[in-house]
Amino acid sequence: MTLVFPDTEPMRETAAEAAAGDPVDCRILHLLEGAKEATGIAVIIDVFRAFSVECYLYEMGATLVRPVGTIEEARALHEMIPGSILVGERKGIRCEGFDFGNSPSQIVAGAEKVKGRVAIHTTSAGTQGIVNATGAREILTGSLVNAKAVATYIHKRLAEASASAFTSENLRAIPVSLVAMGLSAERRAAEDELCAEYICAYLEGKEIPPSYEERRQNLKDFDGKRFFDPDLQEHFPEEDYHMCIKESAFPYVLRIGRDDLGYFSERVFV
Repeated sequence: MTLVFPDTEPMRETAAEAAAGDPVDCRILHLLEGAKEATGIAVIIDVFRAFSVECYLYEMGATLVRPVGTIEEARALHEMIPGSILVGERKGIRCEGFDFGNSPSQIVAGAEKVKGRVAIHTTSAGTQGIVNATGAREILTGSLVNAKAVATYIHKRLAEASASAFTSENLRAIPVSLVAMGLSAERRAAEDELCAEYICAYLEGKEIPPSYEERRQNLKDFDGKRFFDPDLQEHFPEEDYHMCIKESAFPYVLRIGRDDLGYFSERVFV
């Protein structure tokens, strides 16, 4: 399957123009504690690799992605949903018996197994953020591959609220919590911090400084370096790195909902 990455420059202008109105209460939080503190519209960010993976799952034809907290929950849900696939990792390594690890390149290579199926997804950081963001009124996932879409979606949501039920003063009081989940939700990671700063800048209508691109390209010198270790290619293939740092490749957000079976993400185009 050929992936098409559209020109997203017009979205840059849209976000900046939208931010020229009411100010946005944007806060950057960190790790599992940050997820627990999140309020308002929460964006749970995991660039390497959970929420990049979920975008690629949808690109490869998954009908629905269901994030869960534990391996046991994932297996139990798999038994309840005929034909579903299991995707996930612990410490970066594919969970035993799962169809895929937390790897976008594996997802693309195995597209035939993904298409038309429900994907059940559990990871060490990203999905833990979802299940712990209990104080948020709305949860989105975030990564570099859809960062601009996340900012644009939030502006639209705040504009809708302002036009319907909220006064300007109330609008300012709706926080946006950007939660950088980090490595295993235990240590801050440069890629998640950068993504949070990037989304926040768009929300506040700021110009993205030239240093952003340099920092994005230099992620290979931080937690991204594991993707270039010849001894780790089975679990951290180099192609994953390149797929995860693509800037705003997809024009949609993944919004978290909940039903009788638990959490699910739904694709919302902006």
